[in-house]
Amino acid sequence: MARQTGIEPRHVLSVSVSDPDLSDSSDDLAAPKTSIIRRQPSGPLPALDDSRTTHIGTEPEQHTTYIPRARPVTIKGRRAPTPKAAVATAVATILSGWATAVIATDLITGWWASDRLFCVAVGFLTVVSTAALISGLVALLLRRRMARLLIVVGSVIGLMIFASLFVAGAKLDPVVYAIPVLPVLTILLALLPATGRWARP
Repeated sequence: MARQTGIEPRHVLSVSVSDPDLSDSSDDLAAPKTSIIRRQPSGPLPALDDSRTTHIGTEPEQHTTYIPRARPVTIKGRRAPTPKAAVATAVATILSGWATAVIATDLITGWWASDRLFCVAVGFLTVVSTAALISGLVALLLRRRMARLLIVVGSVIGLMIFASLFVAGAKLDPVVYAIPVLPVLTILLALLPATGRWARP
């Protein structure tokens, strides 16, 4: 056994070495250690060159401050078509068709014994002219667009029947030679703009 001496053994003092970068606060000790060094900005932020994103004016732009108001504009409407021209055209159509039928009947009865082919041709033209005039007259009263065309066609065929008088060399009264005025007048009345407005409601 060892001999006991009066000198007590020395105790080694424990010294704790701490990291100088660590702070004494408990919050910093609880934070994880990273290698990122965070620094506060030392100067102002750089200014951007685009003024559209950095400058917001307090007043709206000049082109948005003025909103023009709608100004009332008077629109001239079309005048309502009057039936005066249509009535005159209808009367002239009836007289023209009647005169054409009278002349055709006189030609057929006078030339039937000598030239039947000529009478058949005159009769065919009379039927076509009468059908066109009656159809055009009804269409005009109903305000259809084809009315004027039918009336003009019937009147032109009526003029052809009157021209056959001169081809046949018939001797007629002087009043009969004035009858072609009726188809010409009918054509002029049918082509009037007022008649056209009436036929196109």
